[in-house]
Amino acid sequence: MKFFVDTADIGAIRDLHQLGVVDGVTTNPSLVAKSGRDFKEVVAEIAAMVDGPVSAETVALDADGMLAEGRELAKIGDNIAIKVPLTWDGLKACKTLTDEGRMVNVTLCFSANQALLAAKAGATFISPFLGRLDDINLDGMELIQDIRTIYDNYGFETEILAASIRTVNHMKEAALAGADVATAPPGVIHKMAEHPLTDKGLEGFLADWKKTGQSIL
Repeated sequence: MKFFVDTADIGAIRDLHQLGVVDGVTTNPSLVAKSGRDFKEVVAEIAAMVDGPVSAETVALDADGMLAEGRELAKIGDNIAIKVPLTWDGLKACKTLTDEGRMVNVTLCFSANQALLAAKAGATFISPFLGRLDDINLDGMELIQDIRTIYDNYGFETEILAASIRTVNHMKEAALAGADVATAPPGVIHKMAEHPLTDKGLEGFLADWKKTGQSIL
């Protein structure tokens, strides 16, 4: 499973990128707004830093507006994935942008039927929102499994990008459910390395080593 980091924080992206765990980045207007910087400037800096897809979201609600914004965003770099909402106009924009050879991330997906439409429209990525489904007592992982089954049944190449990831359990469950990609905040990715038994074991090793009075250097 590929890891995308869901942030517009340049420092956090750089830190994870240097570790080699970042396969791409997802942004949205809310995340960029938190930075207080120019939207296209931030996206351009991210796109220059990472080799993988960088999702940049349109804000228009009509297909023509999405196309105009998407084409402008695509000028930033070859690795820009244009993000459009899963609406009828978003699907129209997805089809046109895909036919033009651009990567498209269809976002705000909450049903298997929506995911099927996005795949038919040629989406590069479909982004089901797990956390928001959990908020209304629906099983986001069941949605991932349903989409995986449908896509495998018919050979769709659209990648399942698990979004609205909030916990390390979400990451594990998304991988088990067959997601191609998971996008998560930097804090969640960092927490994946944590375990109390690792900390306890390290504490014991260091205590025993101290008793020897030795030094490696």
